[in-house]
Amino acid sequence: MAAYLILAALLVAVIYLIMIYNGLVSCKNNVAKAWANIDVLLKQRHDELPKLIDTCKQYMQYEQAALEKIIQARSQVASARETQNIPALGNAEAQLRSGLGNLFALAEAYPELKANEQFQHLQARISGLENTIADRREFYNESVNIYNTRTELFPDVLIAQMFHFTAKEMLRFNSVELEDVDVARRFN
Repeated sequence: MAAYLILAALLVAVIYLIMIYNGLVSCKNNVAKAWANIDVLLKQRHDELPKLIDTCKQYMQYEQAALEKIIQARSQVASARETQNIPALGNAEAQLRSGLGNLFALAEAYPELKANEQFQHLQARISGLENTIADRREFYNESVNIYNTRTELFPDVLIAQMFHFTAKEMLRFNSVELEDVDVARRFN
């Protein structure tokens, strides 16, 4: 009888450890899924930006610096995305969003550009992608937070260490993104 109780307790312990392991795997896969969702949107925006820049070039001969800033930031985002370098991606994203904000503000000075149907479509498409990226970024950070918390809680930490579940990096806001927006400066 005692042997059955010991065997039953051991079986319960093994099932519990399996449940912890499976929970950690599920959390890790949620982080990967959240990253994949962001990656798809970043790729879509990456593909749309050259069209926007080409449209703007037709009208904005004197604003090449603004366009070059976007091109450079787009390249940095692509590089960070491909290597999954989360801190570099956060910085590159901040530069790209700042450049896009400046570009859209500069477009106000070009009535022909503002009235261009392709520009309006691309501006709406990129703005929509920006909003969706922000939502997915929030989901990614929440998934990372849940995963990192699980890998630090007892007894999960024992399984996490045994199977090398390492902490994931959150997408952090760049200090530029946290500053107040000077709307008047954007129109000058």
